[in-house]
Amino acid sequence: MPSSYSFDVVSEFDQQELVNAIDQLKREVDQRYDLKDSKTKIDIQENELSIVSLSEMTIQAVKDILLQKATKRNLSLKIFDFQKIETIGGNMVMQNILLKKGLSQEIAKKLSKLVRDNIKKVTVSIQGESLRITGKNKDDLQTAINLIKKQEDDLDIALQFENYR
Repeated sequence: MPSSYSFDVVSEFDQQELVNAIDQLKREVDQRYDLKDSKTKIDIQENELSIVSLSEMTIQAVKDILLQKATKRNLSLKIFDFQKIETIGGNMVMQNILLKKGLSQEIAKKLSKLVRDNIKKVTVSIQGESLRITGKNKDDLQTAINLIKKQEDDLDIALQFENYR
C-alpha cells in the first residue's frame, strides 16, 4: 500500500472532440438555409477559433450552434473566451474565440489557499499549469475534490481531476 496518494487539478479539453464539434458546425452551416449563402468561414488553430461572416447576426447564429455542438460532445462551455466582433474589409465581420487551457497562477494560488485553509492533512503544490494535491488518506483527497468542485462555479474555467493514485 502506498504511503501517500495524490491527484492533479487541471484545466484542459479534448482537442479531438473540439475538432469534431467544429467539423459538425461547418457541415451544419453549409446545409442550413439561413446560413448557406452567408460566406461564413470557421478557422481553428491550436488556441483560437475565428469566425468570419457577412453580419453579426450570422456570427451569433454560428456561435449558438458551436455551443450546442460543444455541449453534445461533453466539452465545457467555459473553454470559450469570446472576443469582440470586429469589422474587417469587404463588409465582413469577424469574431475570435480564445480557447482556455491550463490554470493561471492566480487561480492556482486561490485554489491552493482554499484547500490548505480547509484541509490540514494534505499538501498542495503548483506545478506549472496544474495543481497537485497529496495526502496520506484517500478520504482527505475526496474532501479536497468536493471542496474544489463547490468553488468551480465561481471560476471562469473548467476543472478536471487527473492521475488519482
